[in-house]
Amino acid sequence: MVLDQKKKFILEFVRGNPSLSSKEIHDGRDWGVSYATFKRYLTQLISENLILAIGQGRGRKYVISPAYELFNPLDILSYFEKETDEREIKSKFDFDLIGDVLANIEIFNKDEIDHLNNIHQQFQKNISTLSKSAYQKELERLAIDLSWKSSQIEGNTYSLLETERLLKEKETAKGKSKDEATMLLNHKAAIDFIVENPTYVEPLSISSIEDIHSILVQDLNIDRNIRKRRVGISGTNYIPLDNQFQIKEALQDMCALVNGRENIFEKALLLLILVSYIQPFLDGNKRTARIISNAIFIHNQYCPISFRTIDSVEYKKAILVFYEQHNITAFKDIFMNQYEFAVNTYF
Repeated sequence: MVLDQKKKFILEFVRGNPSLSSKEIHDGRDWGVSYATFKRYLTQLISENLILAIGQGRGRKYVISPAYELFNPLDILSYFEKETDEREIKSKFDFDLIGDVLANIEIFNKDEIDHLNNIHQQFQKNISTLSKSAYQKELERLAIDLSWKSSQIEGNTYSLLETERLLKEKETAKGKSKDEATMLLNHKAAIDFIVENPTYVEPLSISSIEDIHSILVQDLNIDRNIRKRRVGISGTNYIPLDNQFQIKEALQDMCALVNGRENIFEKALLLLILVSYIQPFLDGNKRTARIISNAIFIHNQYCPISFRTIDSVEYKKAILVFYEQHNITAFKDIFMNQYEFAVNTYF
């Protein structure tokens, strides 16, 4: 068995046989490795937040972590081989996910944090050599790419070149609808707003989220403010909350969670997934999540993410897996890769 397979089987064994010692787990089946090597696998699984070690010394026992569902490696291709109605999913909104699970875990392990911090240090080094005008030029380029890709994820058919002409020269593309142009212009307006008002989302509040959403849906015939009726999501049987007061409660829990975190990467990633998961608005939720997440980066002088190289279908599948299984691995990979791309590409 390769390492990933061994770790997967260890997880399955511990899940079915909780509170055993490392020796008892090792002796429970033939793992094909020595006891010393097996213990290194356990240590890795602990560092990945998949297993918890309870107790000390010989009395130490191992159980599946509450974060197991979040971080358990999941094969996206295999998962989506099943049609929507065939997948076993968590179809209802889970309040415990925010208040109990996410509130008590770290999203990134030590190696991931070290990697992201190294990239951020490179970003700081890069911008220290840029003049104010050069920095603004790069930020403008990123804003165009973000407006284009965020809109494309939502079905907008403007090309990147057409988007650049629209945002720089106000030249609309032939054969495209007015709403498509409006969506792109709104994205740029929202990005400009958070650049000009970098403290607007710190501390994060429901009203600040509503304000960003209002900019994004300006003149698009989309209702503003927290929705008062049910909303459906294409491609999944996950059903978000349909009660306005519960939606506000979920948003308050999310704001408290994000405001309570010190790590900027955790803040940004939590906003990306949770605004989308809560679906507080009738439309424009993922767009709002991407802009709010970037507002956290901009306020704290981190590099914004454009998502330029992410495939739209890949993005949607990653967020659907979070809706349906509370699994964050695919989306976390996207987030980390896109942060690295942004630092290497724009600054």
